[in-house]
Formats: sequence, C-alpha cells, structure tokens
Amino acid sequence: MSFVLTTELERAAKYSLPQPLDSAVISALEHIRHGCFQRSLCFVVAVTSVASGLEVGYEHYKGSYSNPVMYTPVGLSAALVGSGLLGVMSRPGARVVLRAVSVLTLADGIIGFFFHVRGVARKPGGWKLPVTNIVMGPPIFAPLLFGTSAYLGLMASYLRREEDLGRVMPSDIVMLSKSGWREDLRHGRFQKHLSTITILWAFFSGFEALYSHYKTNFRYKAQWTPVLLTPVLMAAAAGAIKSRRIANTLLPAVSTLALADGAVGFYYHARGIVRRPGGMKKPLYNMLYGPPIFAPLLFAACGFLGLMASLLRREKKG
Repeated sequence: MSFVLTTELERAAKYSLPQPLDSAVISALEHIRHGCFQRSLCFVVAVTSVASGLEVGYEHYKGSYSNPVMYTPVGLSAALVGSGLLGVMSRPGARVVLRAVSVLTLADGIIGFFFHVRGVARKPGGWKLPVTNIVMGPPIFAPLLFGTSAYLGLMASYLRREEDLGRVMPSDIVMLSKSGWREDLRHGRFQKHLSTITILWAFFSGFEALYSHYKTNFRYKAQWTPVLLTPVLMAAAAGAIKSRRIANTLLPAVSTLALADGAVGFYYHARGIVRRPGGMKKPLYNMLYGPPIFAPLLFAACGFLGLMASLLRREKKG
C-alpha cells in the first residue's frame, strides 16, 4: 500500500497524542481532506491580509503614494480582512462577499504587477540594465505575492463549512450531477491545482528574496536559505503534480522547511529593525527603512500552500 500522509498523521496522532488532542488533530485532518474547512481558511485569510496590507501600506508610503492607484491594495486589504471575518460567521458572506473581494484583489495585484514592470522600464537604462533596475526599482513580483491572501479567499469561498462534514446538502446533490473544478474544490480534491499554485508563488517569493538579499550583499549566510529552498520547493511541487507519492512525502517535508524558514526570516527581520539606531524607540521609522518585516512570511505562505496541498485529495481525473 502506498504511503498516504493524512492516514499516517492520523495514526500517529491516535497513538502519540493524549486525549482530547488526538481527536482534535484527527478531526482537523478529516475536515481538510474532505474540503470542509471554510471557516478556518476564512480566518487565515483575515489574518494574512493584515500582514500583507501593512507590508504594502508602508512600501507605498516610502513611494509617497505618488500614484493614486497605490492606495487600492491598502483599501482592498482592509476589505479582505473584513470579508474574511464575515466568511467565518456567515456562509453567504464567504460565498458572495469574500469571493467578490478576492477576485477584485487578484485583479488589483495583476494591475499592480503591470505598474511595477512599467516602473522598472522607466528607470534610467530601462530593460537594457535589467539586473540593476530590477534590484533598485519597485519590487517586481510584490503585487502578485499580494494576491496570496486573495487566492486563499477565493479558494475558501468554494469550500464547504466545517459543520457540513458527513452531511448531504442540497447544493451537493446538484454538484454531484456535474463535474469540474468547482465540484473537486468543494470536496477537497485539488491537490494538483494547489501544487501548481505553489510552484508559481514559490518562484515569485524566491525571486523577491534573491534581489532583496542581493541589495545587502548576502551579509548573513541565513539570507541564502530562501533562495536555495525555492528551486527545491518548486521541484517538489512539480513532482507532486505527477506523483501521488511525492505529494505525500517530499512536498510536505520541503514545505515544512519553507514554512520554518519564513518564520526564522521573520525573526531576523524583526531583529534587524530592533538593531537599527533608535531601535524600538523609533518603531515606525525603523520599520519603514529597515528590513521588510513581513516579507519572510510571504515565503512561509508558499510553504503553507505546499503543506495544504499535501493534505488534500487528488482531482477525480488523476
């Protein structure tokens, strides 16, 4: 019998954890496997949107909000926080409001990507000096990474509620007569899709880490870790698309490393802010001009996506 991650985790929880913790872990795994974790993911969307909103807010503040469009991601972050919390409390809130706000935020990220590319092109030398202008210009993939929370919100809007586990809803009867990605998503069968998203987001985040750390000449050896982990995570996610075994073994292992690396990076960035002149006596100034404190959490989000993919079921076709 092939190795199945969720089965092994449930077995480990049953025999290693005390009551009632083992039952809670087993129940959580079962809910994820069957796509019944809408409330939980809505809450994750709300929390991550706070971090991404603060990040884009102070990055655009450094640019003096020279273009009115720079206000849009800040406002949409707040809307995503509110709609995420609404989705926790309300099924229609998750399916209608959160979905609409998530689509708008994803569109805003794509538009922002265009503006950042244009910003690089408008620097002296333009694309004739790609390395210099990408490093010194606006962070080119940051708007796409801003869409991470929005993507999770869109995904959450199609999931079932935790209380729906084991229940046959009227909408399920309708969906069972159909096929397609919506039906797969509602029942937790989107492992290959989420693995594909992990590849894209890992590339964006790894590229951001590369030129961000390049600016400081890779002063600390730890700055190499997200750069080196990125191709490994991308390869594991690519392998997970082709192989169920890789999805249940290599992908969760590498994703856990990426998640941990992002957490450690957050500590280093926070320490870098504290060590600046004035330290926490000048928190706003040092957060603005110190290392971007929430940037490592974007890399951790890639690990979160990969880990979630490893806990899901595969699509009906393959």
